[in-house]
Amino acid sequence: MSMRDFDYMLTPEQIDLRDMVAEFAQKDVKPTCRVAEKDAIVPENLVKIAYEMGLHLVTVPEEYGGLGLDALTYGVIREELARGDAGFASRVFGFGFEPLNLAGTEEQKKWAADIMVQGGIMAFGLTESSGSDAGGMKTTARKVGSDYVINGGKVFITNGDCADIITIFAVTDKGKGTNGGITAFLLPKDTPGFTVGEHEDKMGIRCVHTNSLFFDDVVLNEKYRLGAEGQGYKIAMQILDNSRPCTAASAIGIAQSAIDEAVAYAKERVVFGKPIWKHEAIGFILADMEMRTSAARQMVWAACKAADAGITNKKLITSAKCLAGDNAMYVTENAVQVFGGNGYSREYPVEKLMRDAKIYQIFEGTNQIQRLILSGQLCK
Repeated sequence: MSMRDFDYMLTPEQIDLRDMVAEFAQKDVKPTCRVAEKDAIVPENLVKIAYEMGLHLVTVPEEYGGLGLDALTYGVIREELARGDAGFASRVFGFGFEPLNLAGTEEQKKWAADIMVQGGIMAFGLTESSGSDAGGMKTTARKVGSDYVINGGKVFITNGDCADIITIFAVTDKGKGTNGGITAFLLPKDTPGFTVGEHEDKMGIRCVHTNSLFFDDVVLNEKYRLGAEGQGYKIAMQILDNSRPCTAASAIGIAQSAIDEAVAYAKERVVFGKPIWKHEAIGFILADMEMRTSAARQMVWAACKAADAGITNKKLITSAKCLAGDNAMYVTENAVQVFGGNGYSREYPVEKLMRDAKIYQIFEGTNQIQRLILSGQLCK
């Protein structure tokens, strides 16, 4: 068992699980994804190993065959897997079972859990061309008897090409807007009329695919509706509240990986007769990277512990997501600076980390949106 600065806050079981994931991430995931990401290849052989470890079942309750981990434990192991490769972590964890935990019926939970226990994964299909303005979505769901006919599309959907079930959102009453006009559905991947576009050629997190989705007269029986009609926007926001702290944990993993690389390089690289970390210009950069990452980690853990206590603290959630994303970009940018010209070369690892970090200021609500939410919480 390895010892780290904040282990006093974790149980022995959490530390053992973290160390198991860390070993897998460092020995297998990191070197494999370093090569695979160049061609945006998802290393499915490692996904299979991660599934055998049960990592895709962390949010599935034990009574349905999952691990049923609390948010803090999930955040801790997500950081470790993302420390190996953040894209791979997104491929393995997906959006988890949160939509069902929040709004699923007993029948829906058993159906989805059976698929996931057998190696399936869920995706979250909210984003359209309106971006962070989820209320501006154009996808529609028209009620016909006991069915809904869905038309439209989604963009930038993580795991869109491999998900077995996708939680999607569509307008059922345009006149009501976000207050009763949007409904959530569970879409099985083999539903007629549903197609998936080619994966995006992304800047970072290239070991997970991101796709557009298309719905052409997709017919879904009302048994696939998630929650009550018109409650979709509320459900989507609740899902994001629950997912953001653990997504932020991935950003911490990226930052920690960058610190690891920068410290190792600073100890080996010698200029003016001594290792560069002994020059204050570099040593102070490393110190700031560590301080900021430790602070962001504690913010993420606090948000996770609040969730475990049954508290939805939007100020804490948005602060954690925003701080972790901004910090990942700050730390990786400075890691490239520590490496100097080598940092700008793909021969060295930190340019990849910088590319991976950027998305954490963008998806699941941009950091500008997080600041908008936070200021609203402060001033309402």
